[in-house]
Amino acid sequence: MTDGLRVRLRVDRGAFRLDVDLDLPLRGISALFGHSGSGKTTVLRAIAGLERASGGVVALGDEVWQDDARGVFVPVHRRAIGYVFQEASLFPHLSVRANLEFGRKRVPVHERRFALEPVTALLGIENLLERRPDGLSGGERQRVAIARALLASPRLLLMDEPLAALDLRRKLEILPYLERMHGELAIPIVYVSHAPDEVARLADHLVLLDDGKAVASGPLSETLARVDLPPSFADDAGVVLDTILAGHEEDALSRLEFAGGALFVGRRREAVGTRLRCRIHARDVSLALDRPQGTSIVNRLPAVVTAVSATDTPGHVLVQLRMGESPLLARITERSRRELGIAPGLRLWVQIKGVALLN
Repeated sequence: MTDGLRVRLRVDRGAFRLDVDLDLPLRGISALFGHSGSGKTTVLRAIAGLERASGGVVALGDEVWQDDARGVFVPVHRRAIGYVFQEASLFPHLSVRANLEFGRKRVPVHERRFALEPVTALLGIENLLERRPDGLSGGERQRVAIARALLASPRLLLMDEPLAALDLRRKLEILPYLERMHGELAIPIVYVSHAPDEVARLADHLVLLDDGKAVASGPLSETLARVDLPPSFADDAGVVLDTILAGHEEDALSRLEFAGGALFVGRRREAVGTRLRCRIHARDVSLALDRPQGTSIVNRLPAVVTAVSATDTPGHVLVQLRMGESPLLARITERSRRELGIAPGLRLWVQIKGVALLN
């Protein structure tokens, strides 16, 4: 048995078939990403035991929750999970405090992994404890739902599109709290989403699901940088870089350092040394054989081509590169590829026209 989350599932519903074989890490956030109908929620429900896939295997480390070959199937209430749905589903007749205590009271004292005060502080709901759910905003209700799931002392937290029912303002309100959870809690999270920006901002490990199959699975930055993914993922191709705010320039720019160089962005308010995650879309990267001169683009870095792949857009290709230890993607025309002689091993310069800070 592995020390991760083992998930092997096969579901056949005629028009829909799910066939996945995954090993997910027991640290950080593993995101299941794909378009509607790709099988994300089915995988999550099977991990929870809400749905049984015949012949399946689900194991958290050495704790086997399902192994049909051995006749093992642990019911939902005996699996050490917390589950957060799209809707908060709080008990409307109970206060926030009573909603939180509902799950906590069912956990023996010696098995409790989280206390009420630290969890409410982490999610910023200390001042909501005596209120009823109908007096809360959508973002507040969802934070209470997350706190309730944590206070059930799970070994694994499952989150099924927890921001899907929120408008943009409420999403932006709750994302920093999810980042705090990521940074401060030693609990693995499996996070389902169809929103690329959410995944880019939160995930450590990425599983791409397409038509019931896991077409890619691995560390976020490396998986996003692949050029062999189905066309349905190519339109939003790009990479995510983890950077450190290294300093501020005199011309209202800040310098972000990463394993491969440095990027300049508009001045940030965070302290020097702060870790910042950024996203670079393939469409915002251009290539040059020589170091660019006389250009308004500030971010120009040396790189080497590692792969080239066709896209589903006629006349365009996706170029995979490495800047030191960090991956990068560029979407260029086939004519540019041919004229520049772009091929694996070629050393060149990249110009990055746009850097999106995700924090």
